[in-house]
Amino acid sequence: MSDFRQPGCPVWRRLEGVTPTAEYEKTREDGRYEAVRSRDARFDGAFFFAVETTGIYCRPSCPAVTPKRHNVRFFATAAAAQGSGFRACRRCRPDAVPGSADWNVRADVVGRAMRLIGDGVVDREGVAGLAGRLGYSARQVQRQLTAEVGAGPVALARAQRAHTARVLLQTTGLPVTEIAFASGFASVRQFNDTIRAVYAATPSELRAAAPARDRAARHTATPTAGVPLRLAHRGPYQPGPVFDLLQREAVAGVEEVGGESGRRVYRRTLRLPYGTGIVAVQESTGRTGRPGTGTGSGGWLEARLHLTDLRDLTTSVQRLRRLFDLDADPYAVDERLGADPRLAPLVAARPGLRSPGTADPDELAVRALVGRAEAERLVQRCGKALDAPCGTLTHLFPEPAVLAEAAPDGTPGALAAALADGAVRLDPGADRDDAERALLAVPGLDARTVAVVRTRALGDPDVAPPGTAVPDTWRPWRSYALNHLRAAGDWENDR
Repeated sequence: MSDFRQPGCPVWRRLEGVTPTAEYEKTREDGRYEAVRSRDARFDGAFFFAVETTGIYCRPSCPAVTPKRHNVRFFATAAAAQGSGFRACRRCRPDAVPGSADWNVRADVVGRAMRLIGDGVVDREGVAGLAGRLGYSARQVQRQLTAEVGAGPVALARAQRAHTARVLLQTTGLPVTEIAFASGFASVRQFNDTIRAVYAATPSELRAAAPARDRAARHTATPTAGVPLRLAHRGPYQPGPVFDLLQREAVAGVEEVGGESGRRVYRRTLRLPYGTGIVAVQESTGRTGRPGTGTGSGGWLEARLHLTDLRDLTTSVQRLRRLFDLDADPYAVDERLGADPRLAPLVAARPGLRSPGTADPDELAVRALVGRAEAERLVQRCGKALDAPCGTLTHLFPEPAVLAEAAPDGTPGALAAALADGAVRLDPGADRDDAERALLAVPGLDARTVAVVRTRALGDPDVAPPGTAVPDTWRPWRSYALNHLRAAGDWENDR
């Protein structure tokens, strides 16, 4: 049985830290080809392959006939494949795969840049804005991204806009012109040219070619009814513990969790760059099929987004993905933690357990400090009321600047002021170590609260509360290890 059909880390993943040599590159690409030959869905989003004879690029699990090795090229991102002239496969839809787990785990400039691009920073602020957030020149960011992922920030943002456009074309009945600007394109001409280049079809042809499920969704997808989405994840997923946590933490007015266990729905309000949103995510997961059938061993969470401005679609999706930890690599996590005698039975009982993040890092930091009850009081006192409340969802969580002005005293006021003036940065491109140092400099903020913020707001997979004995063998997944202990009721050192 091939390495790619067994649990554990494949050869090319184990070699990622090795200095590149001709032999290394050959071994890595041979391993990737084996994943393609095996149609292994574990690596959808980790890399893409393109076929020179057809001009098409695909995800590793594509069900089409496996191409000959000498006709295949590999790319780290869809943008890199598109930049080399390849079009997206209409059968496996490679633009719809979960994101690479590397970008959420890594703390270097490339990982931070990829998270910011995913959050829509290039579309809103340009490459100069991205570079400024990272503390590098635009030329340095371009060079590092191109060397690492095969595409620069503009190309990466363009690929993301194309994916957003396809989703809106195929799941909503919105006019094409409206979709063009909602996707982040500067003009209809740019939109049309990009869709033709990426999908080898006009926008109208792409809409007509939508799967039956997406065509049915169009009848209920309007700006008022919301946009239906399937948020894909890689490998097994345990929604129960995630929804348990969200239910325990839910702040009235901003969040709610309703329904019976196993069929719950999480709803919350969002403050977004262009407006506001209300999102609903279902607990029950969908399955994409059996491993080796083309879409493989992953699945999805059903969601619906109600946005006051559709330009916020990409940003809101990325924030939900971070909240539910949908881009994680459960195979790598479970392999490492499953080798530990204490954790092995827990991993076996809950394969694919995730480490939830947050939809709003600044909000999470304040809530981690003050607790649920005080957070609810702050919402009622300082939160902005929605123009159109939806059931029990009535407010946005107050912005740091508003909190700093309304309650300037004590540690909560100091934290809000630091978040408002940028002394503490928790956005997707923030440097985790710098953010931790800045948080610890806030008067009265203790190390245990900072560890929670680093885990949840900054998405660090390897955090252990201070003063606790956590084995180094759990690295680099200590955040996940502690979640296993919590889920099993075997962690007494929690807050």
